[in-house]
Amino acid sequence: MKDFGGKLAVVTGGGTGMGRELVRQLVAQGASVAMCDLFADSMAETVALCEADGVPQGVRITSHIADVGDEEQVKRFATEVARDHHSDHIHLLFNNAGIGGGGSFVLDDRAEWDRVFQICWFGVYYSCRAFMPMLERATEGHIVNTSSANGFWAALMPGVSQTAYSAAKFAVKGFTESLVTDLRNSAPHIRASIVMPGGIGTPIGFNSRRVLASAMTDVTRRKLRQHLKMINVEGADAMDDAALEEAQAMLARRFEELAPTSAGRAATIILDGVKAERWRILVGEDAERLDRRVRAEPERAYDPDFLAYAAE
Repeated sequence: MKDFGGKLAVVTGGGTGMGRELVRQLVAQGASVAMCDLFADSMAETVALCEADGVPQGVRITSHIADVGDEEQVKRFATEVARDHHSDHIHLLFNNAGIGGGGSFVLDDRAEWDRVFQICWFGVYYSCRAFMPMLERATEGHIVNTSSANGFWAALMPGVSQTAYSAAKFAVKGFTESLVTDLRNSAPHIRASIVMPGGIGTPIGFNSRRVLASAMTDVTRRKLRQHLKMINVEGADAMDDAALEEAQAMLARRFEELAPTSAGRAATIILDGVKAERWRILVGEDAERLDRRVRAEPERAYDPDFLAYAAE
């Protein structure tokens, strides 16, 4: 698919971050877009940005409230896309929605762990199931599933667990790789790509807290204090819940501001990868370096000093 003009694209998690930038760039290139998100205000901001950029004639943007971790809501989303775009087919499906959290299988609350896994893995699966008939009816189609560098390296940093998110992203990676052959055999006009971003400047920390709406627990306090000490923040042990929540917000802002790749640049890399018909799209030099190191020395991948080694 060398040109997005006149195509119909579906983007999950279109309200912020990479999803928002995918919507903006697809619209700018002449594609109509149906996006979903949990929050109407976020999608309204995305639409306003598209309108400020300039929406090409004939291009339509629709917003839909849907929790991708709920299969019935995803099915409803697919029905709404067909209705609102007066189409029985789509050309592009970007399964981008995701949140962080549920880091430790041992220590974290199961409800949070399951919620993260449900959105990050089953959100992709449910969406592919719901939109497959519409992709099959198109003359050409492309499924783009967002995994992560944590989908080939199940860690975040020394001393920090990352089990729910990493397990889900590994599942997305394996599923998409298996789709490459399955589609070639059974629906050769549809392609599949796996996206593996490194550090991207998105508000995933803020969004995750907004979705989970979880209260501060002893485990959360311990993890936050541990992380704050690791980055040399003084007085972490003495912080009350209000101070810890502000510190958590600070960490989310810091991640967004200091990430090596912007959300806009990430979206450009993804869309260029789709046009180049690449099934494996690494986003960011940090992801590329980490991928090379993990492939070269897989047995060393979870040694405490591996992240420093991979950054060399």
